[in-house]
Amino acid sequence: MDSIRKMAEKAKAASNALATLASPERKGVLLKIADTLVQRADEITSANVKDVAAAKKKGLSNAMIDRLILDDQRIETMAAGIREIAGQPDPVGEIVRMWTRPNGLQVGKMRIPLGVVGIIYESRPNVTADAAALCIKSGNAVLLRGGSEALESNLAIGRIIQGALKEKGLSENAVQVIPIANREAIFELVQLEDLVDLIIPRGGEGLIRFVVENSKIPVIKHYKGVCHVFVDETADLDMATAICINAKVQRPGVCNAMETLLVHEGIAKAFLPGMVKKFRDLGVEIRGCEKTLALCPGDVVPATEADWPTEYLDLILAVRVVANIDEAISHITTYGSAHTESIVTKDYANAQAFLKRVNSSVVLVNASTRFSDGQQLGLGAEIGISTTKLHAFGPMGAQDLTTTKFIIYGEGQVRPA
Repeated sequence: MDSIRKMAEKAKAASNALATLASPERKGVLLKIADTLVQRADEITSANVKDVAAAKKKGLSNAMIDRLILDDQRIETMAAGIREIAGQPDPVGEIVRMWTRPNGLQVGKMRIPLGVVGIIYESRPNVTADAAALCIKSGNAVLLRGGSEALESNLAIGRIIQGALKEKGLSENAVQVIPIANREAIFELVQLEDLVDLIIPRGGEGLIRFVVENSKIPVIKHYKGVCHVFVDETADLDMATAICINAKVQRPGVCNAMETLLVHEGIAKAFLPGMVKKFRDLGVEIRGCEKTLALCPGDVVPATEADWPTEYLDLILAVRVVANIDEAISHITTYGSAHTESIVTKDYANAQAFLKRVNSSVVLVNASTRFSDGQQLGLGAEIGISTTKLHAFGPMGAQDLTTTKFIIYGEGQVRPA
């Protein structure tokens, strides 16, 4: 696969120019990309129709097809995210801190780009635009390898972005979509440690494990999103109902959808029967513990041990009744994936305990897990969600695509023997 190496070589050369681009120019490029994506939306939707038709023919689930679809509204949302990124402070060149040594040396840390980033992802073609924008904002070139199910959509978005780069006098090699759909292309990409500085895989657990096992390049990842909502004894029932429906039903095929509902036994009798009925009316299959089965006979499938750590990515929900917040946190610690967890409660002490003791990348109080998203958290978009804790943890924006170098100001100081 010499073509992959050649693309990486071009990306490396383009990254040098991108890293030194002035902040106003970087902003102008991003605004141009956003405008052009909207202006040429018909090209994107035409390509997307082909991908969706092929996905349906292959028998992909409705949830997976939903992740694949691009319509005018989603393209507008993509563009809005890019405009938000453009308006944010430029991370490149930011002085993180400065301090003075006893010998008068002024020591500081400055943000710099990583270089060339490789993104390997499945299904969602909006990732192509989001990743490109975040890499441009952070001064990085990017190689984008999307899944075969979204190839036509990704290539269309890539062509539009490259055209905008060219119009602004930049190398189109700063953003490249790899047009090879087979897994050998991934293997070749993750071997290029001399050219690529970071790999970020986004997709199913199988894809991510393949990347981790084969990469010679550092990888930022999350294997899966087993997200929990814990409805505490003091929860407002109407609030809990709205949060749970949003967390599970709005887009069940995404990684920040709720997969397990934990309910305090003190509120289970008042809350669960009505909640389960609403879920069943919305087409959700419930897999519950023994206490859930007793409270909701006829509406619940018995849960097995395998259900608790499962990321369904579908209209299936595991439900467990727990004795208290300690048991809820213990369940999350045992079965969770360090992605996103939420507590619904009126009790301030329990809210604070949940925030402090649950070590997932995003922890919420009285809000849906669906807010675990770069755009929703004010990052404009995200390059991915990290659950590895090294370098970045949680949704990653432009700042997370930089590192820091030491800068030192002296006045002739020399180190003594």
